Amino acid sequence: SGEMGQSGSSPLPQVIMVGLDSAGKSTLLAQLLTGKAMETSPTIGFNVGNLDLDKKTSLTVWDVGGQKSMRPNWRYYMEDCKALVFVVDSSDRTRMPEAQKSLKKILGEEKLTNVPLMVLANKKDLPNSMTIREISHELGLATYTDRVWEIQACSGLKGLGLRQAFNSINKMIKRRRRCLAR
Repeated sequence: SGEMGQSGSSPLPQVIMVGLDSAGKSTLLAQLLTGKAMETSPTIGFNVGNLDLDKKTSLTVWDVGGQKSMRPNWRYYMEDCKALVFVVDSSDRTRMPEAQKSLKKILGEEKLTNVPLMVLANKKDLPNSMTIREISHELGLATYTDRVWEIQACSGLKGLGLRQAFNSINKMIKRRRRCLAR
């Protein structure tokens, strides 16, 4: 896909980050790319940036707007998706059923067959945030038996757990590539 402004024959692996509005995706991306939390406003369309994990490894991370009207557009970003990141606000219990439905819907996309999933339980710095176990239960992650998935807690605002999570995502992408090569 030349229109993405990438030169050379090996474009960076595409990581697509989705989730409900206010889950904290843009804050998370800003923190990853700049090391700072920034004031963000609701994303119309997308934000994108290249994340350098080490000298040899970069990922292109897309943060796609999560408002209800935007969610049907998520599928247009899935073309070369190498890992799907689903961000949830772990302090917002009331929206878990909505998050569960959105996740189920997007994972039903044919282009995402076998694409690894990383669930980021964001806002773990808030006192009333749910545990990883509660969130995986609410999202029904155990039902995705034919997909590699992981869930990790993080805080986009404080920058906690983000590097670890994206290093894990990179490992998931590499593992899958090896499987496909067999």
